[in-house]
Amino acid sequence: MALVSEILTKLTLSYGGEGEPKCPTVVPVYDFNPEEDAAKIETAIKTKGIDEQKIIEILTKRSCSQRAEIAFEYEKRAKKDLVSALKGALSGSLEHLILGLMKSTAQYDASELKSSMKGLGTDEETLIEMVCSRSKEELMEIKKVYREMFKKELEKDVSGDTSGDFAKLLLALVQAKRDEPSNVVDYEKIDNDARSLYEAGVNRKGTDVTTWISIFSERSVPHLQKVFERYKRYSPYDIKESIRKEVKGDLEKSFLTLVECMENKHLYFASRLNDAMKSKSVKDKVVTRIIVSRCEVDLMKVCTEFKRNFGKSLYQTILEHTKGDYQRALLNLCGGDD
Repeated sequence: MALVSEILTKLTLSYGGEGEPKCPTVVPVYDFNPEEDAAKIETAIKTKGIDEQKIIEILTKRSCSQRAEIAFEYEKRAKKDLVSALKGALSGSLEHLILGLMKSTAQYDASELKSSMKGLGTDEETLIEMVCSRSKEELMEIKKVYREMFKKELEKDVSGDTSGDFAKLLLALVQAKRDEPSNVVDYEKIDNDARSLYEAGVNRKGTDVTTWISIFSERSVPHLQKVFERYKRYSPYDIKESIRKEVKGDLEKSFLTLVECMENKHLYFASRLNDAMKSKSVKDKVVTRIIVSRCEVDLMKVCTEFKRNFGKSLYQTILEHTKGDYQRALLNLCGGDD
């Protein structure tokens, strides 16, 4: 009977936005007891030297809604907020990861966007990754949550922290005006868009970036996949080569990220993770952000692409490049070795 319940739980999680099957690595645990979990976490935090392993074991193996129930029970018991208690108990990369898990996916994305625009200098790399890889539905939810959390509009913060055509592209994407995918393939529109991209770029001196932005930000993903294919009939270069020839800097990175995500979003995330763990110094923030933000969405698919393209599993790569409690938490969120 327990097995049947677990299968049913997984099935109810199996569809995300845009009709795409969800492939999370973290799912609700069967036989969940929030009071017991809260008591164990309270003991782990009170323990001299702090029992990080117990905290990791519980929080990385519960779904977001289950963690919220644990937080509620913890506050009833300990008379203090669980997030504050975790902040006081943990530090470094592990703290960042565990605190990320205490937010919903949209809250976490909103917080990461906010911190990429906080203080002196903007973290363009994070901004590009997050805005260019999120679906229309995800962006609409992030905007709503951003407004609730920070009492500000995401568009306003983006326009205040970026400039020029880069700002125009990000704002166009954040407005989430992308067409819904249609069952009817409009070949004429595909051809027109492919020709417009060519005429606005490679076929003229200077680039008509406005045309590029409107096509890239407003057309549906399946439509654009066909446009990029059709584009090769007009241009001697494919769409990625054309982007590299026509634009530079953050604008180039943004257009390339959009194309990569439209071609294969899970491979895009896998490549980002691979790049973040290539050198001796691991980019913890990138690894944490992708794994925390995708573990209840599509991390299983990201793991599949990782192994297919880089010759070893994401699990093995984390094992080789990270250590300690942070490593243990990441491995749990990966859902085991594939």
